[in-house]
Amino acid sequence: MNRQITKLAVASLILLAALIVATTYWQTWASAGLAEKQDNAIQRVAQFRIKRGVIRAADGTLLATNVRRRVDGQTLYYRRYPTGRLFANLVGYSTEKRSRAGLEQSENAYLTSSNANLGTIFNKTLDKLKGVTITGNDLILSVRPGIQRLAMAQLAGKCGAAVVMNPKTGKVYALASQPTYDPNLVENHFNQIKAPGAPCHPAAPLLNRATDGLFTPGSTFKVVTATAALNSHKFTPESTFDDPGYCIEYGKQVSNAASPDGPVEAFGRVTFAQGLQHSINSVFCNIGKAIGAGLILDYMKKFGFYKDPTLETPADEKVPSGLYHGGRLFFPSNPATQVDPGRLAFGQETLAVTPLQMAMVASTVANRGVAMNPQVLDRVVDSGGKTIVRVHPKELRRVMSRTTADEITSMMVDAVRDGTGGAAAIPGISVAGKTGTAETGNSGINTTWFICFAPAENPRVAVAVTLENQTGFGGTTAAPIARVLMQAVLSPRSKK
Repeated sequence: MNRQITKLAVASLILLAALIVATTYWQTWASAGLAEKQDNAIQRVAQFRIKRGVIRAADGTLLATNVRRRVDGQTLYYRRYPTGRLFANLVGYSTEKRSRAGLEQSENAYLTSSNANLGTIFNKTLDKLKGVTITGNDLILSVRPGIQRLAMAQLAGKCGAAVVMNPKTGKVYALASQPTYDPNLVENHFNQIKAPGAPCHPAAPLLNRATDGLFTPGSTFKVVTATAALNSHKFTPESTFDDPGYCIEYGKQVSNAASPDGPVEAFGRVTFAQGLQHSINSVFCNIGKAIGAGLILDYMKKFGFYKDPTLETPADEKVPSGLYHGGRLFFPSNPATQVDPGRLAFGQETLAVTPLQMAMVASTVANRGVAMNPQVLDRVVDSGGKTIVRVHPKELRRVMSRTTADEITSMMVDAVRDGTGGAAAIPGISVAGKTGTAETGNSGINTTWFICFAPAENPRVAVAVTLENQTGFGGTTAAPIARVLMQAVLSPRSKK
């Protein structure tokens, strides 16, 4: 009898241990995997019994809210997006039929009170005990509707993106992508999401071009090359070059960009600073050959290239910047033989970057050489109005010395004051900027850029603008848009 009792006790302990292990596994290690299986219909319907937290902009504007409906005797909560297209690519959508995207996806745990915060767990448990509807946490973002609206208006009728951020804190004020879509159509009218007349193919309105679009950076990348050259003490701003209008790379001439008003320019004897001021390809081609592709790649990684940006958007809606081969990120094992240093130095080669990354490049220079973590989430507030999470500014790393940052700032100021970026000048304010015009392979069709920050001596705003399928240059197409966005942030009426 004792032997049978012992066997039964052992068996019971084994079953109990198995139950504990299984429960721990499914609730702890496997919970993330289950949450990611968005094709789980039961889970999706169950989540609509939760009153999701709302999403608000910095000024309190509602970006995502709920509509209460009775369905088959149940009270369900469906999403509504009051600002429509304005923040579609950032906020995303949460639907029964097509799952989720944007912050609705990446911050779903907070919005449904399924995150591990102790306050959230307590409130959720209390709601269950009371038998009342579970209410999610609210997200308060750093984005400003006025700046976002202006960015979207400036990009209207074009294909491109704009990122506006605070270089000292990393807070993003605008993350604009055109063409875009109305998230209110996703659930029941998805076939109406189109971008008629968009000057790019495919128009891809659901693509967040600011974080998930890859473009050749052209001469905006010269800021990265300048950082590598100056911070390594290989060159100084006063280093001189002879510019005949081209440099020789692998036995062939690599020409400067043609002047907007005429043929390819030759500047003669110039300094490094003048090379950036006038965006002289031959200067940077020769710098690239002198310092080597390996050093440039090292500084790219310091700026954040080759890594997914740490913004709070979903992992599948942001991509790393870097060299790409065959549609895949290329990690050269021997840069000296695998990468063309001359073309890399002035932003061509097989470079592909996101507007967010180039905004981070401008911000890093503006912040005296320190890269900040970009963020759109400011804080999370529970259903009672208490802040449970506040996202504080976070330094990622020092990319360059303060001296190097000051030297590049001075060069970028000259580029706006008396160089290729004149269209970004703001009366009474010192603007630091860099133009970019990247060839696409189609004659006369370019991807154009402008990155900048202001005021140069005490920066409050950094901007990156890119436009697809342009016949002009970055200084004439993207720079004017950047100027308008900087002016809006710096206006006394702008929310601080």
